[in-house]
Amino acid sequence: MERIIFHIDCNSAFLSWTSIDRLAHGETLDLRTIPSIIGGDQQNRHGVVLAKSVSAKKLGIRTGEPIVNALKKCPTLIIAPPDHSLYQKYSDQLMSLLSTFTNDLEKFSIDEAYLDFTPIAPNYPSPVAAANQIKDSVHEKLGFTVNIGIAPNKLLAKMASDFEKPNKVHTLFQEEIPLKMWPLPVNELYMTGKASVEKLYGLGIRTIGDLAAMDPALLVSHFKSHGKTMWEYANGIDNTPVISAKQIAKGIGSSTTLSKNVENEEEANNVLLNLADTVAARLRQEKQLAATVIVEIKYSNFSSFSHQSKLLTPSYTTEVIYHQACALFKELWNGEPIRLLGIRTSNLIPDDAPVQLNLFDFAFGQTIKDTKNSVSDPPGEKQKRLDAAMDSIRKKYGKQAVVRGRFLKPSAPENKQ
Repeated sequence: MERIIFHIDCNSAFLSWTSIDRLAHGETLDLRTIPSIIGGDQQNRHGVVLAKSVSAKKLGIRTGEPIVNALKKCPTLIIAPPDHSLYQKYSDQLMSLLSTFTNDLEKFSIDEAYLDFTPIAPNYPSPVAAANQIKDSVHEKLGFTVNIGIAPNKLLAKMASDFEKPNKVHTLFQEEIPLKMWPLPVNELYMTGKASVEKLYGLGIRTIGDLAAMDPALLVSHFKSHGKTMWEYANGIDNTPVISAKQIAKGIGSSTTLSKNVENEEEANNVLLNLADTVAARLRQEKQLAATVIVEIKYSNFSSFSHQSKLLTPSYTTEVIYHQACALFKELWNGEPIRLLGIRTSNLIPDDAPVQLNLFDFAFGQTIKDTKNSVSDPPGEKQKRLDAAMDSIRKKYGKQAVVRGRFLKPSAPENKQ
C-alpha cells in the first residue's frame, strides 16, 4: 500500500487560541470574526503581526509586517498581546487529541503535526473521510479549526494543507501535482527562501512547474546541494519518515519581550521568577533535571548578552533555578533599559538518574523546610512537593489558578465615612 501522510495545521493558531480563551472567560466578541491580530502593544512597542483574522487578511494585513503598518491599513484593528503559555496549553491539547487516533504522530511545531495514516487506513472508508473526522473532532472538542493535507509524503502533505483555508481537507497525490502544485508561484514551494527565489527569477523560473522542468545539474551549479533539494521538492520527491518517537530535549527555556522597558532589579527579578516558574514546570513535565542555567538579556538598543553557570546539583525546582538566574542577572546587567529577558537550561539529565549531593544542598534544603521535617526529608523535598502541587493545580484549573503573593495587586483602601 502506498504511504499516506497527513499534515495537520491550525488555522491562525495564536489568534484562534486567544479568542477561544477570552470567550471562555466571559468575553462576547470573537476576535476571529473581526479585523484583529496578535502582536505587541502598539502603545509601547511597534512589534510585528504574529497572527491575523480572515477579515484582517482581506484588508491586506500580512503576518510578519510591523504593527504600525497594519494600523495604517485598518485604524480600528483590534490587537491582542501574545500569551505563549496559553498557546502551549492548546498545543498540548491538540497533540493529545491527535494521539488518540494513532501513535504514529510527529509534532512539527507548536501548531503543526504530521500523522502517518498508513497503518490505520484499514479502519476508515478513505483517507479523506478520516481527515474530515479528525478535523471535525478538533473543532467540536477544542473549539478551533485545522487544515489537513493528505499526500504520499510529508512535503506534499504540507503543501496541500496550505491550499484554501480555513477548516479544509485537501489532497496532493503524485498525479495531482501538475494541476494543483506546478501552477503555483515558485515562492510558495516549501523551503524556498527569499534569496533563492530572487536567484530563481533571474534564471527565468517563475512557477513551481518551471523549477520542476529545470535540469537539476544547472540548479546545483547555482545553489549547490539546495538546488537539488528544491528540484526534488518541485517534483514531489521526499522520503523523510514521520518521527513518532519522543525526542529527548537538549535544553528547555522561556523568554519574554516586555511591554515596557525594565529599568530596575526588582522588576527584573519578578520577570525572572515568572520565567523560572515556566522553565521549571516544563523540566518537571519532561522529567529532566537541569545542570546549567543561562540568562539572556536584550537591551532597548536590541543588543543581546547572555551568561551561564552550572548548578552545584542538577535541579528542576523553581526556587533553585530562580536564585541562580537572579545571581547571573546581577553579574550580567549593565544598568541599561531591558527589552527582553530569558532563562534557558541545558545539560539535562533524567530525574531518576543518580545525582551526587553536596553540603550546599543540605544548607539550601534547610531554608525551605520546617524544623519538624528537617531530619526525615531529603534536601529540597518540601520544595519538590510544593512545585508538584502547583503543577497539578495549574494543569487542572489553568496557570492563573495559583499566583505568587508578590504578584497580587493590593486592594484599594475602603472609604470610611
